[in-house]
Amino acid sequence: MPVVDIDPDELRDLTGHDEKSDDDLKDDLFGLGLEFEGETDDGLLQFEFGPDRLDRLSVEGVARSLRYHYGDDRGVRVPDTNDPDFTFVVDGDVPDERPYVTGAVVRGVDLDDAALESLIQLQEKLHATMGRKRAKGAIGIHDLTMLKGDTLDEESSGNSITYTGIDPDGDTFVPLDSDRELTPAAVLEEHSTGRTYADLVADYDRYPAIYDEIGLFSFPPVINGRRTEVSTDSRELLVELTGTDQWTIDRMCAIICYALSARGATIEAVEVEYEGGTDAGGRTLRRPDFEVRSKSVTHDRIETMLGVSLEEREVVDLFERSGLDAAVADDESGDVADGDGDEGTAPADATTYEVSIPPYRVDVLHPLDLVDDVGRAYGFDELEPKYPDVGTVGGRHERSRLEAATRNVLTGLGFEDLLNFHMTNEPEVHDRMGVEPGADVLGGGEPVEITEPYSEDYTILRPWALPSLMMVLENNTHRGYPQDLAEVGLVAERDDAVNTRVAESRHVAGVLARTDATYEDAKARLQALCRSFGVELETPPTTHPSFIDGRAASVVIDGDDVGVVGEINPAVLVEHDLELPVAGFEFELDALGGE
Repeated sequence: MPVVDIDPDELRDLTGHDEKSDDDLKDDLFGLGLEFEGETDDGLLQFEFGPDRLDRLSVEGVARSLRYHYGDDRGVRVPDTNDPDFTFVVDGDVPDERPYVTGAVVRGVDLDDAALESLIQLQEKLHATMGRKRAKGAIGIHDLTMLKGDTLDEESSGNSITYTGIDPDGDTFVPLDSDRELTPAAVLEEHSTGRTYADLVADYDRYPAIYDEIGLFSFPPVINGRRTEVSTDSRELLVELTGTDQWTIDRMCAIICYALSARGATIEAVEVEYEGGTDAGGRTLRRPDFEVRSKSVTHDRIETMLGVSLEEREVVDLFERSGLDAAVADDESGDVADGDGDEGTAPADATTYEVSIPPYRVDVLHPLDLVDDVGRAYGFDELEPKYPDVGTVGGRHERSRLEAATRNVLTGLGFEDLLNFHMTNEPEVHDRMGVEPGADVLGGGEPVEITEPYSEDYTILRPWALPSLMMVLENNTHRGYPQDLAEVGLVAERDDAVNTRVAESRHVAGVLARTDATYEDAKARLQALCRSFGVELETPPTTHPSFIDGRAASVVIDGDDVGVVGEINPAVLVEHDLELPVAGFEFELDALGGE
């Protein structure tokens, strides 16, 4: 969970509530979902909050939430922006891996030590969260007075800076915390910050770079130049963000602009001009993006989720106290878009609120997020808990009971109960077990493939459980014997007849690894298990590639062929580096009494 460091004096100043004690602030913030975590050596209060509320990564954002909580502010506020004087020109040499840029000009900001520290904290915490450690979005903040914009054209008095790509050993600049000029490649090798973030651009043919008329002043996402370093004397700033998608960096930019606006700064728009050689070629955008989104939620949903009765005017008031605007939608058709992916038709007389959401609220994705805001404004402490009016009593599912009972019997028979990964790979379940894919034997079914697996070791869902136990034995060759292992777990096969196209089931599997392990030993354990559940076991001879011919049998329970039991094939043992006999079994759990 993210933690923000707050100067209580700064918080009192920004909220205009000097009468609030530290304890009062802690109580008020707890009501907003920020939990006090402790105090720093410098006397700053540390608060933990939900990772979705990135607008609260700074004292300015926390103060804004408190002002709404106190009723000092209401509804959506969007900072006024002056007309653009600067243009970001994105040329065709910009790296394809990081093609997007956004930003703003900030004028008249008053940066004392506390304000500068807060800005740096906000920048770094946005990097760590929404920016995915700068991989998805990186922020550069510069002293505007140290920049000199290029003239756009003969007919324009505006200024431009260029976002482009350069050779690793191209132009030089003096990075922050350095006193000598370095190429981008040298920064990655010799500068501590460069070494930290070198992996972000390691595979780039050309490195991202931002120029003004003087030259290179920013090497995103790694480090800014020393020439434009921000200090407490800075009054005009250039904010630039680069990243892998426009939406992310636009939202990060909005959060920064709102924080600086709370300090009395004026926001000036910039134009972002994408030239034809880029992925976004031909577009010209005006930024920062302060577009107010809207989402709808029904009155009934609010009352049902919160368990309280509210008048329409109360709901509108609660939305406004949350920093949102709301109005009763005029929709006689009854069609309601009650959030993303939750569209449906509401009764014609259903009350629906059209809620306006400010650009810094990146957390509002669903009607439930709107309900949460109403609840916090109402006060969750004011809600009276009550049991739902239902006629049923909760309890364990019958399948869960069967699984637990089976595990209990298996452990009573001397097995060690295991829980293995449900994901594996085809060589483990087929090649190493001697089973051909598609064969009409246990484990031969078509596996369920995982889309975009994160590892070559986990590419499918396992179609049977016995290979998992063999892998455990393989990893346990350094341990003493005997090793009697069992598992009750999930298996899955591809089945187009099922609506999910995946047929899931639970299997029971067990292995006996010992110098004297035989078919008879495995069958005896299996018979004892079946007797415990009052089912009839038959073991007619069968063949299976994972088992020795003549030492394997089908598991037939109450007349249904549900598995196999026998001695593991020596070829399978060699494949798993096992030097002693192994006997085992596997069958469907439902055969013991499932529905």
